[in-house]
Amino acid sequence: MKHMSLLCLYALVALFGHKGVLSQAPSYGERGSDLGIQVFQQVVRNKPLENVVLSPHGVASILGMLLPGAHGETRKQILNALRYKKNGPYRMLKKLHKTLTAKSNQDVVLIANAMFTQMGFPMEETFVETNKANFQCDRRSLDFGNPNAAADEINAWVNNKTKGHIPSLIKADMLDPAMTRLVAVNSIFFKGLWKSRFQPENTKMRPFNGGDGNVYKVPMMSQLSVFNIGMATTPQDLKYKVIELPYHGNTISMLIVLPSEEDTPLSRVIPHISTATVQSWTKLMHMRKIRLLIPKFTADTEVDLEAPLSALGISDMFSQGKADFRHISSEPVYVSKALQKAKIIVNEDGTKAAAATTAILLARSSPPWVTVDRPFLFLIRHNPTGTILFMGQINQP
Repeated sequence: MKHMSLLCLYALVALFGHKGVLSQAPSYGERGSDLGIQVFQQVVRNKPLENVVLSPHGVASILGMLLPGAHGETRKQILNALRYKKNGPYRMLKKLHKTLTAKSNQDVVLIANAMFTQMGFPMEETFVETNKANFQCDRRSLDFGNPNAAADEINAWVNNKTKGHIPSLIKADMLDPAMTRLVAVNSIFFKGLWKSRFQPENTKMRPFNGGDGNVYKVPMMSQLSVFNIGMATTPQDLKYKVIELPYHGNTISMLIVLPSEEDTPLSRVIPHISTATVQSWTKLMHMRKIRLLIPKFTADTEVDLEAPLSALGISDMFSQGKADFRHISSEPVYVSKALQKAKIIVNEDGTKAAAATTAILLARSSPPWVTVDRPFLFLIRHNPTGTILFMGQINQP
């Protein structure tokens, strides 16, 4: 009877959660992430065969930092793209930042934000204070007249904040010695331990069909366990698998997206992804015992955000003639550079206690193999807020 009551409880939880999902407006984490996902879609359109990793939340953070300084059309463009309410969601962003970086996640999320300004550049106190309160945003004065020294200082700051994982972000030639007034920086690093660990002795070299048509031998991790897995369909009727790999704190998961048909390119699935799509997967997924094979991979990408943001309607802030940041400073300024560098490392490491899976291994039935051996998409999601911390396409691990 115990088994039965468990099933009932699960159904209740599922129905209750389901109802909440349908009636809720997107959270601020989801709104910002949606814009970041659109930036990702812009970037991969031009790089269909490369590895690309981006932090959608990082993109939203940079814009959130600039928002309190923006006025008029510049402000309107940022608000519209982020779908934030007119009076500014600062309290919500503060709460979100706190939730994402909380110790209770048990997985390491390091988010660092800073404004580097030209020495002697007068900044509005409200702007500085708002960013400090909401994003723990540092403010540093630099001499951009000496671009090498300025770049070194920015890089040292980023290196320090990401515990050496992102050692450099800016090159000196990105800084115009005469014109640069402000550089907004966001860096994000995530390290999660798997809830169900991959044993290193099960990692074997296996073939991976790269996006470029070549076959590569890559270290493929493997484990027999129970995963949340489901099949979804794009509006064009293309089927794809979604597999959830939770991290040990249970608040953050990696979602793997793999087209079902081997000849369906990943680029046909990516355009239809949004936080609402991701939310809809939760209804399609079921716990299933499978043998999962997934490559170890490391990817890092630097993305210049100007072109994708401009394509999404945020263009004025990059224009010397149109940018209106009167709440940053009485001196007219525009954004000379907005860029992001993101890095991800995926390997066997997980929680030391793998006891939860041992009983499952005794079952007699032969479980299906799910092999991630061709280009795939991954998303790292903070489940309580729906925030997409990272997403990426892997064409060649």
